[in-house]
Amino acid sequence: MREINFNKYYKKANLVSFILIIISLFLLIFKGLNFGVDFKGGTLIELRTIDKNITISDIRDNFKQLNLSGVTVKQFGNDTDYIVKFQTQSDNSPDFIKVIKSKINSNLNNKIDFRRVENVGPKVSSELLRSGLIAIGLSLLAMLLYIWIRFEWQFSLGAILALFHDVILTLGAFSFLSLEINLSIVAAILTIVGYSMNDTVVIYDRVRDNLKKYSDIKIFSLTNISINETLSRTIITSITTLLALLSIFFLGGAILKGFSLAMILGVIFGTYSSIYIACPILVTLNVTQKTVLKEDKD
Repeated sequence: MREINFNKYYKKANLVSFILIIISLFLLIFKGLNFGVDFKGGTLIELRTIDKNITISDIRDNFKQLNLSGVTVKQFGNDTDYIVKFQTQSDNSPDFIKVIKSKINSNLNNKIDFRRVENVGPKVSSELLRSGLIAIGLSLLAMLLYIWIRFEWQFSLGAILALFHDVILTLGAFSFLSLEINLSIVAAILTIVGYSMNDTVVIYDRVRDNLKKYSDIKIFSLTNISINETLSRTIITSITTLLALLSIFFLGGAILKGFSLAMILGVIFGTYSSIYIACPILVTLNVTQKTVLKEDKD
């Protein structure tokens, strides 16, 4: 297969990445994330209308008549399926869900089937948010330690910057699209961290081997050789993973759309950052054969 000159696009790709990171950080700081019931607290009700003439406006109006705060109604899956979310008040009685069901069914002539109810208190939601942030932070730290031990510090810096790039862009995309952040998205981000690191390590291993093998080739050209030598593996892994994720996204229903979209973005960003973030760092730091041989000797 003909060798592709990835180096040719390093500067343009880095500029695009820099702009996207700035935009993502701007969105995360000023717009924030759309936290779901898992992290914000409240009640989620999944319902199905038996009468197809009942519209989303009918459902929204009836729930708002119950003096509930922060009511949102979204259609998902079939035309008759809806998700209703609202903030749970501290003075709600233990049987407030039964009261809601009774009033809604009474107003809509028993044409509503309540399929699922989830209730998360503010204390639990804050603990889940804290635990999710700790999990992401510890995973990044663990990856940093692994790369630091496995490779030289220059490689560690490139790998961690690539990881932060992938996570920030994924969260920025969710902020821009106002997509809900819940526990499944945290799981997706942790998976993205592992996928991105795995892809980076494969290329770094080849770069390290080539540094020992070719003393007369500069790191700028050596990274390009290493990327091309691992390209078939990268393409096969990325395409097969994306095929599975796209199937989940289009056929898995609305509940799995957020998780699968986060994974799809993570695979794309992870593959891109291994080539255009991790490797350019080695070029910038001018890693040489002496660097690798010195670390091996130490």
